Amino acid sequence: MSEIAKLAATIFKRAGGRQRFVVAVAGPPGSGKSTLAERLGELFPEGSAVVVPMDGFHFDDIVLNQRGLRPRKGAPETFDFHGFEALLKRIRDNRSEIAIPVFDRSIELSRAGAAIIAQDVKFVLVEGNYLLLDEEPWTRLGGLFDFSIYVDVERDELDRRLQKRWDEHGKTQADARAWIDSNDMPNIDRVLSRRRAADLVIRP
Repeated sequence: MSEIAKLAATIFKRAGGRQRFVVAVAGPPGSGKSTLAERLGELFPEGSAVVVPMDGFHFDDIVLNQRGLRPRKGAPETFDFHGFEALLKRIRDNRSEIAIPVFDRSIELSRAGAAIIAQDVKFVLVEGNYLLLDEEPWTRLGGLFDFSIYVDVERDELDRRLQKRWDEHGKTQADARAWIDSNDMPNIDRVLSRRRAADLVIRP
């Protein structure tokens, strides 16, 4: 059995007969948490799992410019934490289907109501950088997850992956390097140095 299949089996067993089971998949930028969450979701029975990316709660660039935070886009304070927290509470309450926003990297904007969580979905895999951040108000998220996974990747490898990512998005090597040094790496260091313990740490 593959490692990801073992992980799916662990979650399935933990969930037992519960109607809904909410899993945090956390890790720094470039760790591969989004890919892990997607692959994991495919291993559960059809229609029983959905992935919810935290990135849908990015503040729009207009808001970031008004607050002087555009150069720090992707840092914890550039997300609508309260909206995200409210969504997680609705997910746990499971009283109706829920529309969620999804961040579209091709236009650098969140699209409202871009995906739906049906009421009969059992496994909700929430992925994001700051789900385990040990800072207020992010610590309030702890009680909203039934199980947490942290994707642990070496800092140098994260740097390499981000350089490749921005190259694929059309940035010049110099622009990519400047963005990584001024924004991505500070966010990575914040995650690495200030995170709460996870139920499971994986090192892909």
